[in-house]
Parts: sequence; structure tokens; C-alpha cells
Amino acid sequence: MRVRPDQKSARCVRPSTAGFTLLELLAVLLILALVTALVVPSLGGGASVEIKSAALSLAAGLRQTRNHALNDNRPAVLALDVNKREFQLPGEPRARKLPQQIEISLFTARSERLDEYRAGIRFFPDGSSTGGRITLTTDAMRYLVDVDWLTGRVSVIESVVEEAVGR
Repeated sequence: MRVRPDQKSARCVRPSTAGFTLLELLAVLLILALVTALVVPSLGGGASVEIKSAALSLAAGLRQTRNHALNDNRPAVLALDVNKREFQLPGEPRARKLPQQIEISLFTARSERLDEYRAGIRFFPDGSSTGGRITLTTDAMRYLVDVDWLTGRVSVIESVVEEAVGR
């Protein structure tokens, strides 16, 4: 024997209205992302973010140049112009700019120097390089972008600039 529910006792079940919709959650996340993008750089200081970004960009360019030499099986050079504050990757038509407030110095093989302000770091098909160091400095921070001549390994070293103590 089957029991049928009475029509009067049957209730309409409504979905719960408590909680948030997916659209509301996405809107909140978007607002948080915008606030974070605006606030976080100001907390870390603009110059320190710019110098770190420049050092990482240079390191990425050096690694890309090394990969270019390995893949094409011929030497490739990252050219740096300290005076113009820019560097050029092989195969790219436009140079990449570095921030104006950063002091740049380059130590590389004498054979790679074009003049007082322009020089390069050359990578060879076996992964080795002419080696060198690019130093980026602001008032408070210093980044050393090193290229090992034997392995072509690129590393970034962060250090704090020590102020000279007057006597």
C-alpha cells in the first residue's frame, strides 16, 4: 500500500537565500586585487621595487641570451649601454630601458667593451660566457647581476648600501 502525501501538507522548498553569489565573490576579489596592486608598492618603496625589477629583468635577459646561444649553436651577446640605461637582446629590434634613478656599472671582458659606456656579455654555444657583473645601485639598495664565465650561470645578489660614516 502506497501512502500519498496530502497536497496541503506538501511544501514548496525555496533555495536558501543566505550566502553570496559567485558574482558578488568575484567583485570582492577584484576590489581586493586592485587595492593590493595600489597599496603594496607604496609600502615597499618605489625605488626598491624598481631596482629589484630592473635586476630581475637583466637576469632574465642574460638567461634568454644564453638560451639563444645554446639553441642557435652560435655566440650571442647581451649589449648594455650604461649611458642610455638600456640593454639589447639578440634578435630583438628594440632595446629594453632601465629606470633613470638607478646607477649602473658593468664589469666585463675587455674584448667585449665597445667604448666607455657600451659593452656586452657574450655567451657561447657550449653554455660558457665571457662573464661579468652588472651592478645596479640606488641610495639604499644594490643588486649584483653576476655571470659566471665557465658555466654561464646568472645569479642575482641583493645587498644593502652602507653609508660612509663621517669622522
